[in-house]
Amino acid sequence: MTTTTAITPELRAWIVAQAEAGFPPEDVLAAMKKSGWPEDVAIEAMESTLTEHLKAKGRPIPSLELPEPAVEDGSTCLLADGHEVKVLMSMQLPRVIVFGGLLTHAECDEMVELARGRLTRSETVVNETGGSEVNTARTSDGMFFARAENALCQRIEHRIAQLLRWPVKNGEGLQVLRYRPGAEYKPHHDYFDPVHPGTPTILARGGQRLGTLVMYLNSPVRGGATTFPDVGLEVAPIKGNAVFFSYNAPHASTKTLHGGAPVLEGEKWVATKWLREGEFV
Repeated sequence: MTTTTAITPELRAWIVAQAEAGFPPEDVLAAMKKSGWPEDVAIEAMESTLTEHLKAKGRPIPSLELPEPAVEDGSTCLLADGHEVKVLMSMQLPRVIVFGGLLTHAECDEMVELARGRLTRSETVVNETGGSEVNTARTSDGMFFARAENALCQRIEHRIAQLLRWPVKNGEGLQVLRYRPGAEYKPHHDYFDPVHPGTPTILARGGQRLGTLVMYLNSPVRGGATTFPDVGLEVAPIKGNAVFFSYNAPHASTKTLHGGAPVLEGEKWVATKWLREGEFV
């Protein structure tokens, strides 16, 4: 079976119908594979069909230009705004990079203290409306800093912009989360699924999310890894380190399904930076 002969009008119509019915892309892909479609054919069919469908609807298509550190030459130490950052691990699919020493311990402690008094129960995006709500899949406390809200945020945002070669204005404000013992964030995607009715409202503020940077503000005693179930990857939450991943399309072929494993002992504090394709307002 080849891609050319397999992607029939009937298959395209079925993919669109599943998307319009609200089924997540990963579920559609799983259904196609279960029915005997080779994974590469299924992914190609979904990519081309949904792209054409979004264009026909006049809805935005994500840019292929992505935030990316200067690691083309195999560098293991990068200079970002005068701060040395180590490259501890790099992976292509999913595009994941683990950084060592992105934040100093003093910066981690300061951010925790600035955030501590403003924590509330974390919410997740409501795909149907573009709003947010408390969800049992996310059992952390959190808060958002406005972009450049204080000197610490401004310094870290400029460091991230230089490290990932992405404009400060295209980043959301830093979000700080605290996970108590037993708290977790079940596997999810950070991009905004184009098939959901609330997505245009979200995209109006800066376009699609293209990348995520999770910075660890402390080291829990046990548990709390950032997990990527599709590839069996677990990133340990080490104070000052960070994990970055990007996604060039809003569907499961990017293999960026990820979660926060339950904290087994102690607390876990993280700061997250999401990067948009346009200016975030």
